[in-house]
Amino acid sequence: MIPLEQAVRASTVLSAITQRVAQSQQLLQLTLPLLPPTLRDQVAAGPLDDGVWCVLVNNPAASSKLRQLAPTLLQALQSSGQPVASLRIKVRQHAAG
Repeated sequence: MIPLEQAVRASTVLSAITQRVAQSQQLLQLTLPLLPPTLRDQVAAGPLDDGVWCVLVNNPAASSKLRQLAPTLLQALQSSGQPVASLRIKVRQHAAG
């Protein structure tokens, strides 16, 4: 068996997915300092597709606050050269149980 890291590098599809996840995490790291401390643990990086970055939030209240901050976050990302044209904010669906 080949190691997972080697398999990812060898696969074009897996490599592209890994790169997109890393880029999304980088976007999150750039935006976290702009968020109020109480909101930082409520957000997670979602997919980046065609210039639209999805930010996942834990609840509707966090979603509302993030929507208020979206123009500031988008401006900061664009100013740092990130390929983000818009933000999409999505409340995570938590499994019951």
